[in-house]
Amino acid sequence: MKNSKKVIVKNLGFIDFEESFKIQKQIQNEIIDIKLNNRKNNLNLFTPNYLLFMEHNHVYTLGNSGDDKNLLFNKKELDKKGIKFLKTNRGGDITYHGPGQLVCYPVFDLENFYTDIHRYLRDLEDIIVATLDYFGIAAFGNSNETGVWLDIGSKNERKICAMGIKVSRWVTMHGLALNVNTNLSYFKGIIPCGINNKGVTSISNELNQTVDLKTVRKIMIKNFAKKFNVSIDS
Repeated sequence: MKNSKKVIVKNLGFIDFEESFKIQKQIQNEIIDIKLNNRKNNLNLFTPNYLLFMEHNHVYTLGNSGDDKNLLFNKKELDKKGIKFLKTNRGGDITYHGPGQLVCYPVFDLENFYTDIHRYLRDLEDIIVATLDYFGIAAFGNSNETGVWLDIGSKNERKICAMGIKVSRWVTMHGLALNVNTNLSYFKGIIPCGINNKGVTSISNELNQTVDLKTVRKIMIKNFAKKFNVSIDS
């Protein structure tokens, strides 16, 4: 009989993107090793799942299908503004991470739930939509673009949450970045996600007030637990 499904939550605070990548990769490899050992020994057990929360220092990251041309700042401008530019192995194009943005990296073994990457991305979008609904913000997934958006189809369509993942042996890494109190001016240095005709926004921008990141994280965790039907271990 399988053990119960649970998610271990870790709040890593402020952390450089490179360090978070190492942590994710280490956890992902550990989960894969456990899974392979379970199969070798015919053990029908759930593998661990993790939710890693953090804020990053200023950085632009480019996914493996991205285009360098979507970075608008040159090296001198990047250095002046204290922004790193890094290429990474997630899907998607270019995005920004920085203070005031709630970054969530689920390191999940999808075989504990289902084996459908598209469904997983839609579930992540649903979790963010439900989180934003708590704050009275009407947001939606977009069938044409991954992520969560406001006012889809209007001239004022804008993204509030970017997503990009990498899956190995059905174990995920990377995830989502929700703009909470993000300084949106940093998005001027890129064409966000390679989409040049749509804007970006944040929870604080929509509500015209600063929002407590801890509250957002708490609501998001509850929505993860509900969507994936798991218990939370924090």
